[in-house]
Amino acid sequence: MYVLALNGSPRKNGTTSILLKKALQGAASQGAETEFVQLYSLSMKGCQACFSCKKRGGKNYGKCIREDDMTPLYAKIERAKAFFVGSPIYFGNITSSTMMFLERLYPYFNYGNYTSNFPNKINTGFIYTMGADDQTAQMFDYVIKFNQMWFSFCFGSCETLLSTDTFHVKDYSKIVADTLEASTDRKRKHQQEVFPLDCQKAFEMGARFVKEKGK
Repeated sequence: MYVLALNGSPRKNGTTSILLKKALQGAASQGAETEFVQLYSLSMKGCQACFSCKKRGGKNYGKCIREDDMTPLYAKIERAKAFFVGSPIYFGNITSSTMMFLERLYPYFNYGNYTSNFPNKINTGFIYTMGADDQTAQMFDYVIKFNQMWFSFCFGSCETLLSTDTFHVKDYSKIVADTLEASTDRKRKHQQEVFPLDCQKAFEMGARFVKEKGK
């Protein structure tokens, strides 16, 4: 069984990456083959709105005509029995690389009868990280709910894991961020007490996804 994780953070070893790798560790604990992909390392664009994937009777119906680093990703997610996407929240939304990936899932949307063209039903997980605290994080519910709806529609199911109060940088005193520096103690306490629980949740999600598909 193959399980994929896509890191939409520009930081290869940041909080988002840690959580995604915990999810893959959980999947591996149940015997799954896993792969980690750094989206920011790929060369691709968002949807170009050419509608080649929607042409009636067209040879590319349900498939993206563009050839770039997204092309092999289609094969990977269609092979996977489960996959995870992770993104920090920047400027109130997911990162640009994550958004490009989501846009390129457009070929799976069937306007003929509002169903999915994706060939299988698989488990998916969307992992978010953000510097905001739990209360402020509620501002971004619209982003999280929309992505959960889209993934559930496209792939059959989606679970969400949200990790809050992450550090923007290691040392706030080195940047002009006086208001953020004031929250350092709170963030440190949150990362010491809550972040390990988030890691455990990610691990358990990965293990459970494999168990469910193995039945």
